[in-house]
Amino acid sequence: MAVIGLVNSLFRVYELILLARVILSWFPTLDWTHPVVQFIYRATEPVLRPIRNLFPSGLILDFSPLIVFLLLPLVRQIVVRLLFTLLVY
Repeated sequence: MAVIGLVNSLFRVYELILLARVILSWFPTLDWTHPVVQFIYRATEPVLRPIRNLFPSGLILDFSPLIVFLLLPLVRQIVVRLLFTLLVY
């Protein structure tokens, strides 16, 4: 069951990276070339972009991080249940 613990931990880490992305968006004068900032954007953009594309462009607020925060627990639960099923049988 260590695999399930690892998966849960990875989801938590991703949530923290996503939270960092949201916080970074509040600082428009930030150095976007910094390696840590680039890592955060490269790690989150593949998940945020498809959700962002579902909404019309030009919105004042980007709701994609909020939607991802709402969907991550559901995805985590599905993945953990699938792993549990695979590991038990």
